[in-house]
Amino acid sequence: MKKRTSSKRRKPRPDAAPASTDARRSLVTLSEVQTKIEEDRSTGERIASFAIGKAGSVPFVGLHLIGFTAWIAANLGGIHGVEPFDPFPFGLLTVIVSLEAIFLALLLLMAQNRMTREADKRALLDLQINLLAEQESTKTLATLQKIAAHMGLELENDREAKQLARKTNVGALAEELEKQLP
Repeated sequence: MKKRTSSKRRKPRPDAAPASTDARRSLVTLSEVQTKIEEDRSTGERIASFAIGKAGSVPFVGLHLIGFTAWIAANLGGIHGVEPFDPFPFGLLTVIVSLEAIFLALLLLMAQNRMTREADKRALLDLQINLLAEQESTKTLATLQKIAAHMGLELENDREAKQLARKTNVGALAEELEKQLP
């Protein structure tokens, strides 16, 4: 089986076109936004992310498998020289595993809450960019219509083009969407 290696920076493909200046600026901006998000995390959020990252790994599962096997074997008298300290049905082990599950669940909830807040921020940023793009498209269409009129060109579907060139009432659209949703 081939071992996968991961690197934070991938080398560009030799046949790939170089990124435009605008694309590079966008990547830098995205990187800065992500860095700011990472920096704004609280200590508790950093701990939760770290713990959940480790808990969701194969070594974590393997360590638990070895630990539980050794615990059960020791308490069933399977390891010479070790006196059973938690006889069947392993009450102490049950308490420890239950507490671990509770804390992992809490850490997972903390990490999910943080990711939800980050996703909400990104969604708001996406909405703002989409609104700006819509305004730019509307202005561009209106300008093209003026140019076409000035040059005496007739537009196909002129009524549709005029409607698209009008400003969009986002509030009215949101209300209409709310009515349409179940």
